[in-house]
Amino acid sequence: MAYYLVIVESPAKAKTINKFLGKNYHVVASNGHVRDLPKSQLGIDVEHDFDPKYITIRGKGDVLAMLRKEAKKADKIYLATDPDREGEAISWHLAQALKLDEAHTHRITFNEITKDAVKNSIKQARGIDMNLVDAQQARRILDRLVGYMISPLLWKKVKRGLSAGRVQSVALRIICDREKEIDSFIPKEYWTLDVLTEVDGAKKPMTARFYGKGSQKIQLESRQQVEQIEKELQGAPFHVQSIRRSSRIRKAPNAFTTSTLQQEASRRLNFSTQKTMRLAQQLYEGVDVKGRGTVGLITYLRTDSTRISEEAAKNAGAFIAENYGERYAQVQEKKAAGGKHIQDAHEAIRPTYLDLPPADIKESLSRDQFRLYQLIWNRFLASRMNDAVMGTVNVRIEAAGYVFTASNTKVDFDGFMAVYKTEDDKKETNPAAAKVTENSLIHFDSFDAEQHFTQPPAHFTEASLVRTLEELGIGRPSTYAPTITTILARHYVVKDQKNIYVTELGEVVNNIMNQSFPGIVNVDFTAAMESLLDEVAEGRIDYKSVIRNFYPDLEESVKKAEEELEHVEIEDEVSDVPCEKCGRMMVIKYGPHGKFLACPGFPECHNTKTYYEKIGVSCPECGKDIVIRKTKKGRRYYGCIDNPACSFMTWQRPSSYRCPKCGKIMLYRGNRLACIDAACGYVMDDPDVEMKQA
Repeated sequence: MAYYLVIVESPAKAKTINKFLGKNYHVVASNGHVRDLPKSQLGIDVEHDFDPKYITIRGKGDVLAMLRKEAKKADKIYLATDPDREGEAISWHLAQALKLDEAHTHRITFNEITKDAVKNSIKQARGIDMNLVDAQQARRILDRLVGYMISPLLWKKVKRGLSAGRVQSVALRIICDREKEIDSFIPKEYWTLDVLTEVDGAKKPMTARFYGKGSQKIQLESRQQVEQIEKELQGAPFHVQSIRRSSRIRKAPNAFTTSTLQQEASRRLNFSTQKTMRLAQQLYEGVDVKGRGTVGLITYLRTDSTRISEEAAKNAGAFIAENYGERYAQVQEKKAAGGKHIQDAHEAIRPTYLDLPPADIKESLSRDQFRLYQLIWNRFLASRMNDAVMGTVNVRIEAAGYVFTASNTKVDFDGFMAVYKTEDDKKETNPAAAKVTENSLIHFDSFDAEQHFTQPPAHFTEASLVRTLEELGIGRPSTYAPTITTILARHYVVKDQKNIYVTELGEVVNNIMNQSFPGIVNVDFTAAMESLLDEVAEGRIDYKSVIRNFYPDLEESVKKAEEELEHVEIEDEVSDVPCEKCGRMMVIKYGPHGKFLACPGFPECHNTKTYYEKIGVSCPECGKDIVIRKTKKGRRYYGCIDNPACSFMTWQRPSSYRCPKCGKIMLYRGNRLACIDAACGYVMDDPDVEMKQA
């Protein structure tokens, strides 16, 4: 009997595939990569055309020995690693490490782990695609060159424990740039004025918002302006000026890509990108389902395509028609989303079996697996359903020449919203507006005026950072989660609730990278590099040529930075704090988590203390020094040195200036100063900037 060996990455995947193949097939797992560049050295021969030096990963000797033994017995060997560049590279490394004969070695890929997909892949077996392998090699070599050539400079500059990366450094810069926008933002006051009215036939009052006068829209900017309008409207009759009824289409969403799955799992389930990918990998490779054995529940999880196969679309249409009605099933084929950064190598993420709805297999899944599977299931069904139709009513009411508007939106046909909706979709807004007719009597009830301030750009969350990286063409589906995980692990950024904040350490590293390696952290350059890697994957460019063009500029920047950074190496600054153990004046040191005080008598004296950096400004509440502090997660803020006895704190840096309007402390906002009291709202130019410019 013929003996065929199938090699995959994980035991779970092996278990799932094994039951689809006959007795003459043996499925084994390599447990991921078996070869990589060495950790202890660069591993790239820059003198000989950048040849990579691959070594067996520590601990993989036994696995390779087992694989060699099985390979010797096999008539054919099928390499069934994941269907992406990294999977192609793993197959190539396996072929090299096991010294497999090309004539008996075949590469197979499948987008879903189902019986038909696996068997069809064997029928369509091919050789290893070296273009995909080279694209992965190019990425790995570029990342290694950047990391291993720049990181030592960071050790010299900030002393130890840091790293630079081609993609992670750009992600850090994007976050730092957003923080600067937030810090320099000056809030502006504005007001909203609502009028509550009674409408004949409506159970609840109708809320109408101030629009303007006649056809002119007016922005309300002060309390005085609002009070003047309220005064003019006292006793004035309200009447209906116009009613416009219409319908609008709310389009069904596309099925998930890697990016949109990470974003929705963050928003709806509060999952980190890393957790989302880990759970999705489990669902893809296979889960033990009661009565079915090990089943791969979703298609491949690393994709930037919204495309759905014809068979999957047909099956979904039949399922929707049977369970929801013919009206809900799409008649016209939905056009897949496109874009210059999309590779479209795989289908969108979808369930593999529509006869396994989430509720039916809930007992076979962990709580988090179930929640993610349900999200993917509902999103896929929604993507194959017809659009929702929303009925809208827009009412304009007038009094004393002033115009107020009210609107109502209700669902006329829920379409895809039958399975996929947000919290906002579940409630009808301002239902009284739907009752208004041209002859309705509008009875004034009360005013509701509210003060607001414009808000700065939002802090990045993992979801919004992934969306930004995707829009800018930074990285690819497989890189988003590792990139975010790395900058969190390095303590360059921290997460508080869902928001991402830059730490002091992150600011230092970002400043060094911007100063010495502006090309590396340039967003456009990094996006262009991703496009070049795509060209390599398509066989249009030799991967070595990408590295040859990249390396000289990197080498020159490193040499230049080495000369410049030698002159700015941080010396231990002596503090005014004596060591209580030996009497020496403690010095300021810099560790992976920021500055701290240490006794210069080390190793005789091991004393260390928390370092509080004074900013030269007195606390407005108790008169003691304001210092730079950090939250438990590392986010920087400004507080009184006498905390917790004094509770003063602010996220923005305080200045020594007082507000001439209310007397409170002023905060730095870029090149301007703003009163700490948003209700005061006083803003002025920073006198120190003007003096420096003069």
